[in-house]
This record gives sequence, structure tokens and C-alpha cells, in this order.
Amino acid sequence: MRNRALLALEYPATQDFYVASLWWRRLFSELFGTFLLVLVAAGGGVVAATSHGAVSRAAAVTAPGLMVMAIILFMGAVSGAHLNPAVTISFWLRGDFPRARVVPYVVVQLAGAVLACLFVDKVIGGAAGIGATLPGAHVADWKAALVEGVLTVGLVSTILGTASRAQNVGTLSAVAVGGYIALAGLWSSPLTGASMNPARSFGPDLIRGDFAHFWPYLAGPVLGGILAVGIAWVLRGPGGDPGGLTAAQGTLERIMRKGLDSEASDAGPAKQ
Repeated sequence: MRNRALLALEYPATQDFYVASLWWRRLFSELFGTFLLVLVAAGGGVVAATSHGAVSRAAAVTAPGLMVMAIILFMGAVSGAHLNPAVTISFWLRGDFPRARVVPYVVVQLAGAVLACLFVDKVIGGAAGIGATLPGAHVADWKAALVEGVLTVGLVSTILGTASRAQNVGTLSAVAVGGYIALAGLWSSPLTGASMNPARSFGPDLIRGDFAHFWPYLAGPVLGGILAVGIAWVLRGPGGDPGGLTAAQGTLERIMRKGLDSEASDAGPAKQ
């Protein structure tokens, strides 16, 4: 309450400015983080095509995992670093994320993906379908959906598992999630592109105006995330524990409070 009072004095228009400012910081974090992820994920294939294979398949599928690891480490505390509508929906179903925040998170994740693909298209070029994720040769859409679903079960299980109260591993969760993304890509990218993320697939499809094969990359990850929530309940019971809440929502309030407390303690002696 004291922190709210200090902010109300600085911004007298509303006592809720503090919460609103954090909310927009979170949205920007999701926008920026998803932009970086899709820039690497879609851009890798485009650079490989335009450079005549200078970027190998192994490098192209490992890079997004490394990028996710970096994003979680440098701004996971701001928004939870979901970067993926399937992850946001799963956190909500798990009871770790408020329902009212789901749609805004998904909207900015999609926007970040579109901005990344616009950048790739205009700066690097539209080769390889702007990095579109498509079923491989002789892989039917329904099979692609199943593969994406199974991959997302593993991804969301890794996220929820490392974020639980019983098994919170701190910054090592970034390594686990990034490592899983790279591993999934190494073996399954020829089948589906190993998207596991509707936003990552939405960006290229929107820019090139072709959604003919989008549905497997929407249905597969969303249903896979839902199944992973059920598996998490079987393994650890209901969610909503401190570890899960912290991972899903970040700790921005705590960070800002520490800053305000530090400013107040620094200003106190000066007034005496």
C-alpha cells in the first residue's frame, strides 16, 4: 500500500497507474520476445535458401532453442516469456495465469510474429516462403497435426514441470526449454518444421497470404498443450502453486517494488 501511495503522489491521475504500466510492459515483452523468436526461426530458413546452404538444417533448428533460452533469461521475469499462444492457454488452464490476460497476450504474440516476418521479407527476402512451416513431402496435414501435438505435449510438459513448486529449477528451466526446442527440431523438422507455436506459423502464412496448411499448426499445438496440462495434473496435482504463478506471470511487481523501496529509502535522509 505504501508503494501505491508513493505512485499516487507522483501520478495523481490514478492510483492504478502502477498496475497499468506493468501491464503494458508485459505486453511489450511478449511482442518483443516473439519477434526475436520468429525472426530467428523463420529467418534461418530464408538465410539458408538465399546463401545456398550456408546455414545448415541443424543450425536453423537449434537457433530458435538458443533464442528462447536467452529470452527467458533476460526478460522472463517481466511477462513469463510465453512467446506462444499454446503456452499462454496452457498456463491459464493450469490455473497459473488469469483468463483476462490470455487474449491480449495471444494478440501481441501474433503481432510480434507478423512484424518479424515483415522484417525478414523486406530485408532478407521472401525465399523459402518467408520461413513458413509446412508438412514435409508425403506428410498429410492430419499427420502433421499429430506430430505437432506430440511435440507440444513435450514442450509444455517441460515448461510446466520446471515451473512447478515441487521441481522449480530456476534459471535452468531456460536451458531445459531451449534444449527441448532444439532437440525437437533436430529430429522432426523434416516432417513439420517443428513449429509447436501457432504464432510462429501464423506470421509467414499471413505475409505470403496462404493459410492452406495452417490448421495443423494451430490445432496440434493447442490440443497438445491441453493434453500436457492434463498430464501435469496426473503427475503433480492441480496448479496455482507459487512456482507456477511466478513462471507464468513473471515477477515484475516484485522488481518494481524493490526499485520503489530503494528510491524511497534514498530520498528519506535527503528530506531530513
